Amino acid sequence: CFREYFVHKFRAMLGKNRVIFPGEKVLLAVSGGPASSAMVRQVQEGLSREAAKRLRFIPGLVYVEEGAVRGQSLEQREQTLAQMETLLQATGFPYHLIHLEEALQLPPSILQPGPERSSPSGPSYKEAVDSFIQQQQRQDGHSGTSLPGHSTQDTPAGSPATPRLPDAAQSRELLRAFEAAATATAREELLQMLRTHLIVQTARDRGYTKAMMGESLTRVAVKLLTNLSLGRGAFLAVDTGFTDQRHGDVMVVRPMRDYTAKEIAFYNHFFSVPTVVVPPLFTKRREKPSIHQLVERFLLGLQEEFPSTISTVYRYGEKLSPEPAKASSESQRCLLCLCGLDTEGGEW
Repeated sequence: CFREYFVHKFRAMLGKNRVIFPGEKVLLAVSGGPASSAMVRQVQEGLSREAAKRLRFIPGLVYVEEGAVRGQSLEQREQTLAQMETLLQATGFPYHLIHLEEALQLPPSILQPGPERSSPSGPSYKEAVDSFIQQQQRQDGHSGTSLPGHSTQDTPAGSPATPRLPDAAQSRELLRAFEAAATATAREELLQMLRTHLIVQTARDRGYTKAMMGESLTRVAVKLLTNLSLGRGAFLAVDTGFTDQRHGDVMVVRPMRDYTAKEIAFYNHFFSVPTVVVPPLFTKRREKPSIHQLVERFLLGLQEEFPSTISTVYRYGEKLSPEPAKASSESQRCLLCLCGLDTEGGEW
């Protein structure tokens, strides 16, 4: 019963929004944590022939290795990489292992939204589905063995050998950038920005039009209050909504945002979903915790006494509009987050 509920919620979220068309390439961002691992399992089951309502997109996986800024030794980083590669290989999907150090070599185009792609599937979602089903039936008639959502070039990427870490000089340069951030909050924001840039650039380079993030309802609620505290209230809808179209050619979607952290933990436990634990971001001696950590502790503490706290905060975010985040011109766009500059005081 719980499994059917969990599966239905995931597919209903995708079906209700209808932003992922049949045959599209979708990049799943995997951190090894509970939410992203559960998301990958849902996609695996949704693509199987036994699924009642099969998913019809072409998945790929990406993992951003962040051991350099999480205080891991070289041996620990290699061990984590090996664990993640084993987990990604087991899915059978093409995957990409990238390091956070690669953010230092990103092209300047990452600071600009790409040209929006016209939908290749037709003017309507229904027509796209019908066309895709007919195409699959023709392929099945010729071969009889084709899998839905997979094409011949989508073979697992990556080398089976031990993953190679970046040069020590690159790691030191990255660490200097993080150590230059004055507070733990600034480092958290920098890490999130670099991670997102790497995922979007990987999607662009590999031809993916969508990127799936495994952010749970609990994480979305924490981000809502965190961004309010950081003065990013105008951008809450794009930072926490189901879709985020600020990057233009790559749309970010969050299909796990209806699941609480407890639901995900139960699902992973009952159905043996593998996860990989990574340490938190490093902190300096006698440093105050980041706003992200304070908000998370505050919300989880309230949740223990008042069980509807997190869901109430989440529902508040559902009512927000993404319009305030749109930039009126290039000069009014933030280079880091690609949202409109919220510098003009409006009338109250």
